[in-house]
Amino acid sequence: MKSTFTAEVAVIGAGPAGLVSAIALAAAGVDTLLVAPPARADHRTTALLAGSVTALDTLGAWQGCAPQAAPLKKLRIVDDTRRLFRAPEVSFAAAEIDCEAFGHNVENRHLIAALQTRVAALGLKSIASPALAIEIVASSVTIRRADGEARVQLAIGADGAHSICRTAAGIMTRRRAYPQAALTLNLAHARPHDDTSTEFHTEEGPFTLVPLPGRRSSLVCVVTLEHCEQLAAMDDAALSAEIERRAHSLLGPITVEAGRGVFPLAVETADGFARNRIVLVGEAAHVVPPIGAQGLNLGIRDAATIAEIVADAHQHGKDPGSPEVLARYDTERRTDIVTRTLAADLLNRSLLSGFLPTHGARGLSLYLVDRIGPLRRAMMREGVTPAASQPKLMRGEMV
Repeated sequence: MKSTFTAEVAVIGAGPAGLVSAIALAAAGVDTLLVAPPARADHRTTALLAGSVTALDTLGAWQGCAPQAAPLKKLRIVDDTRRLFRAPEVSFAAAEIDCEAFGHNVENRHLIAALQTRVAALGLKSIASPALAIEIVASSVTIRRADGEARVQLAIGADGAHSICRTAAGIMTRRRAYPQAALTLNLAHARPHDDTSTEFHTEEGPFTLVPLPGRRSSLVCVVTLEHCEQLAAMDDAALSAEIERRAHSLLGPITVEAGRGVFPLAVETADGFARNRIVLVGEAAHVVPPIGAQGLNLGIRDAATIAEIVADAHQHGKDPGSPEVLARYDTERRTDIVTRTLAADLLNRSLLSGFLPTHGARGLSLYLVDRIGPLRRAMMREGVTPAASQPKLMRGEMV
């Protein structure tokens, strides 16, 4: 027998951005439905910046994954290119801006488990089957599933880069594919990481080691598509040796763990973030290269923002899918998304460029950041608490 559900809002997608959206809305008293099959096994990690950690803590989810998270107290950038103009090595310490840590790195499986625990604790209505189609009329959205349908006033599309919600809303994207792919994995090492994330900039892209609890780290190695396939095909011993070489033995002998991922890189941004009773969060709205921990942190700010706006509409008896609500979300998220995406795109392209003035400009920029204290501290504060986007959850307040 097919079932029919109704709610004020449906969140479609059970990744971190979708789960945060659903939890925040339900905690605010909004009748919320989560529509998504359980998340697939994910060996990747996420470097959650301080604002994202505050949001998770405010929602009661952080305590469930904090024991499996490592603090990021220092960030180190090393120019590992062999070009004529090389940038100086730059290090940043959270203590310089009176922070205990810039954020924490946690495996996605622990993060999602903690969020799912909060979903269960809140008694949030959930449908563990995928949305197959989205139909929009003037006053509602119908979500078609194999075993029934759901009718809501607003659908939040947290369904990834190939979002059916985005397609249903008639929102186009601008996309640029890079000639690169990222190899992701976790590894053990002999030397302590000292809570320091190290990013080596190479001609093929960044090679980033991010702390995990104990003598473990996560790796994001961005190289050409062909080279990525070659690395992924290596046996464990050969790959461990290659990673140690690329890391200049910074962490001593390395042992790769099971669970490699290969992800072709692209940058993609939706032309609009809300339209026709649909709001986009996470990768449904924006895809950025894995540089500077921007991707999921942008998604969590999306989730915190739409939850705050919808909760406000709910408290005033307004339609959560109204043009007013959608326009407010689009306006509040646009500057943050566009500027962060552009910054990550420019940095990645500067590494790939063979144009000497580009290398010189990148080196000079890092030199100035390293030497000018106020500029340095301003950049660190902006990274931890973006001025363009500080929704309530990021400030430790419930929506």
